[in-house]
Order: sequence, then C-alpha cells, then structure tokens
Amino acid sequence: MKYLEVCEVYEKLESTLKGLKKTSIIADFLKEVNNPEIIYLLQGRVFPDYDERELGMSQKLVIKAIAKASGNKEEDVVKSFRKTGDLGKTAEELIGKKKQASLTSVSLTTEKVIKNLQKLPEMEGKGTIGKKIDLIVELFHSSKGKEAKYIARTVLGDLKVGTGSGILRDAIVEHCLKPKDIKEKKEGIEIVQDAYNKSADWAEIFDKTCRGKLNEISLKPGKPVKVMLFPKAENIDDAFKIVGKPAAFEYKYDGFRMMISKINDKISIFTRRLDNVTKQFPDVAEIVKKHVKGKSFMIDCEAIGYDKKTKIYQQFQAISQRIKRKYHIEELVEKLPIEIVVFDIVYYDGESYLSKPFKERRKLIKEIVKQEKYKITLADQIITDDKKKVEKFMDKALKEGQEGLMAKNLEAPYKPGSRIGYAVKLKPEANDFDLV
Repeated sequence: MKYLEVCEVYEKLESTLKGLKKTSIIADFLKEVNNPEIIYLLQGRVFPDYDERELGMSQKLVIKAIAKASGNKEEDVVKSFRKTGDLGKTAEELIGKKKQASLTSVSLTTEKVIKNLQKLPEMEGKGTIGKKIDLIVELFHSSKGKEAKYIARTVLGDLKVGTGSGILRDAIVEHCLKPKDIKEKKEGIEIVQDAYNKSADWAEIFDKTCRGKLNEISLKPGKPVKVMLFPKAENIDDAFKIVGKPAAFEYKYDGFRMMISKINDKISIFTRRLDNVTKQFPDVAEIVKKHVKGKSFMIDCEAIGYDKKTKIYQQFQAISQRIKRKYHIEELVEKLPIEIVVFDIVYYDGESYLSKPFKERRKLIKEIVKQEKYKITLADQIITDDKKKVEKFMDKALKEGQEGLMAKNLEAPYKPGSRIGYAVKLKPEANDFDLV
C-alpha cells in the first residue's frame, strides 16, 4: 500500500475532533488494508502496544535528517521549527521544497516505512547515530511534503491525529463485525476489547476479528496483559453492596502494580501500562524463581518498598525511581529493596484462570507461593460479612502505612482491563483543597 494513502487518512482524522467521525474514517480505510501491521501506523507506532522497543530518535536527530534530506542547513531547519512549533510541519515545508530530488526517489510504501522504522531500535555500536539518520533520510527522499510530515511525527511518537485505542477498537468492530444495531455493536466492542486486553496487539486483533478467529487469542506468559482495574467504593456499606456478602477484604498497598510471568524458566515483569521492566528488577526475578512453584504462570502483584535498616514500609514515591532506571541497577537494588505482595493469578501451567472464581485463584497462590517476609508474601486478607470486623481491619492497614483496603467478590472471574465492580477500593476520606 502507498504510504500516501495512509497520510490522507491522517489528514482526515486531524481535521475532526468527533470520535464517531474518526471511527468511520478508519473503518472505511480498513477495507483497503491487506497488511495488519498498518494498524500500528494509525497509532503512530510500528510495534504492538506491549513491545517496549523505542525508536530512539530525538528532535535533534530528526532536525539533522530533515536538513540532510532537504539540502538545508540545520540552523535553517531550527528556524523553521521555531515558527511552526512542529517538526512534522517543518519537514513538510522543507522536504516539499527540497532543492534537488533524489535520483533514487520512488513511490513510498507503508511496508518501507514500517521496515525502516523497525530497524531503528536494533541499531547499536559505533556509527549508530549516522545509520539511524540515514534510514530516516531514505524515507524523506522518497516522500512528498505530506508524507514527510507524518514520518517525522511518527518517529517522534507524536502523530497528532487523535486515534486512541477506543476509536481503533470501534473501527475494527464496525468494519469486521458490521453490527446491525446498538446491541450488536456493544457486544462486539466487549468481545474485541476483551481480546485486546489479553493480546495488547491491535494488528493481531484486526486480523483475527476479520477472520472470525478471536477465540484463538489467549494469555501467553512472556507477553503483558491488561490488569483488572478497581473502582472506588464510598464506604464499607457501599463495598458490600457492590461485591456482595461475604467478601474478601485485603490490604491496599502503597506500591506499584506488577504482572509477573514465567515461561521456560524466563521471568518477565510488566507494569500496568504494559512496560517491560524486567531489567530494572533483577531482584524480583530471582525472588520469583525461588519462591513461586510452576513451569509457567502469570501472577498479579504489588511491589512495595521498605527501609533496609528499619524495615519500615515506604511510600510509592520512595521507590518509583526504580521503574525508569536503566543504568546502575545494582545500586538501587541495594538502596531501595522491595517486597512483592501477590494477590491474584491469571494463568498457571498451561491453563488460563481468568474464568475461575477469585476464591479458587487465592487458594492456588497460597499453594504455589513460598512466603518470606521482605521478599514475597500474599496480601493480608480476611473474609467476612461483618462491618465492624472490616473497620478494625481497615484501622490495622492504615496503622501499618497502607492506603486502605480492597473488597473482592469471592465468586468473581478476572476481567483484564475492566472496572466492573468485581472488586473495589476502600480508602479513608481525603480532605481535598483547591489552592492557588
């Protein structure tokens, strides 16, 4: 497919703020798509959402590429950028007026754009920067002004066309499932969203939906999954009303969410945003290897920090720097140790546990996790229908420095990505102020 066709879709999307209109534009475009990877381009990406690879192109490098491709000086590119405030528009302006067309100029295809951009993260070693710039210049040489604009924006990860996951999902439903009424559309959206929550790959979802094979999509250890989300209850009575009686009440820990999986002795750690943070947490990987039985699994956990000397649990802010740290990891492992608190499981030894009731999933993690304080434990829990017992448990949680409680329906399945009331958060009322 010609990349120009995709750019024309970008322009249509950029010209409207209406979600339904954007959905319709993409649904119509999908009729022409024969390569599912083009879906990534509609997001301004070239990899699935779960893929942590980054293109590694800064504004400075894109400026160099525009200058080289257009025959302008870098200072002229910077001057234009200051006027437009958008390197995409600067590329459109300067590439569109480039002084000398490349002798190798050919019609640019989506396959070529994806191929060149997917090479960027793999490049390392001496001369990498020059090679990366040359890959972008090669695309610019084959570009018309409009194409250059969106190449620059894609490289910088800022497409500016407003295509979120919801719009992409609805367009796939509209094109592939062709719902006849609102009820069918709602059902289609739920089915497609559920599949995406397991896959985190819109190209796979598009392909399987149109071929009627969404049922083939399943959990795979080593790939991230959208974690189940929890709405907030107003109070204990409201929590019981939502999740039923009796209910499980667990500490709500002041840490950050981790979905940890194991397959073929390899541990992978993902955040709730699907970022792979395995390299940042070698200590967690080792703890899980030694303390969790099973050939393959996916466990839902909270990572909480503690002071190494006093053993007092720390607030999230104290350990949040570990998430983004890429160098000198060992220093932070020593300085900011964490304890893993396991509270759910979605996959074990080849079997999905998504549809199993929560009480069964809790029973399983009790069996497979060898608990050790300050390394890995299960969430503190009581099962009750007594409001006073919950109040007492809440006080205990708060005194120990935790945020509050979680209330959970004992019979509920695990719904990735959903906030549907199978579990709710209980926090003490906050005193909020609007201050100037």
